[in-house]
Amino acid sequence: MDPSDPIPPTTAATPDAPATPRRSIDLNADLGESFGAWRLGDDLAMLDLVSSANVACGFHAGDPLTLQRTCAAAAERGVVIGAQVGYRDLAGFGRRFIDVAPDELTADVLYQLGALEAMCRVAGTRVAYVKPHGALYNAVVHHEEQARALVAAVVAYDATLPVLGLPGSALLRRAAEAGLRAVSEAFADRGYTGEGTLVPRREPGALLHDPDLVAARTARLVTDGRIRAVDGTWVAVAAESICTHGDSPGAVAIARAVRAALEGAGVRIEPFTGRG
Repeated sequence: MDPSDPIPPTTAATPDAPATPRRSIDLNADLGESFGAWRLGDDLAMLDLVSSANVACGFHAGDPLTLQRTCAAAAERGVVIGAQVGYRDLAGFGRRFIDVAPDELTADVLYQLGALEAMCRVAGTRVAYVKPHGALYNAVVHHEEQARALVAAVVAYDATLPVLGLPGSALLRRAAEAGLRAVSEAFADRGYTGEGTLVPRREPGALLHDPDLVAARTARLVTDGRIRAVDGTWVAVAAESICTHGDSPGAVAIARAVRAALEGAGVRIEPFTGRG
């Protein structure tokens, strides 16, 4: 599977059925993805803007010192930490599908959870939720075995941990079936198709870089439950958390604009987990 392939609809495209306006929303970003001398994004600036941090666990990105510093900085700011687990693929930044056996994937996820938990513990906080990264995120939308393997790891490690993923995915369905809290998310800076899928990264409109445009779209999504697709139609999207990428060009400016637009619309920014 190509990790940039389209993913299933978040909901049906129903422009006449907007969602109930939300009074609060979680704002999350992928952080802790630098490695050694290689720096990716401005984690400290992003931590001043988000309510939840999806911190890398060393498999797709992040060296131990980076993870320790990221967890400490998040704890200082009261930002909730989630484990962003991925394939063992540093060279590919976790964006290449790996046909790993289910029992091996379960062990890999447990290993990553344990590593990040150690960094959280010494920072006085804890891992509060789990979110897959990159190709694994896309795979568990429809890959039943890998979705089941990821859920098995969370259940074995701590069945109180929520799982963050795409609405309608195999991951969230299996998480709910296993008694886990399944939390849906939407993307502030990604394009949507008229069918409610994310536009593949290789196609025009996949990534949005204008802070004002992204902020306006996100405010509409949260307050009205809809987002305009690349074909001009409106798509209904339900989410408890909004992801704004921390490694894209102008990431901090986008996150700052998104937060300001949401607060300007009367929406509180707060973690879906409560404080970590």
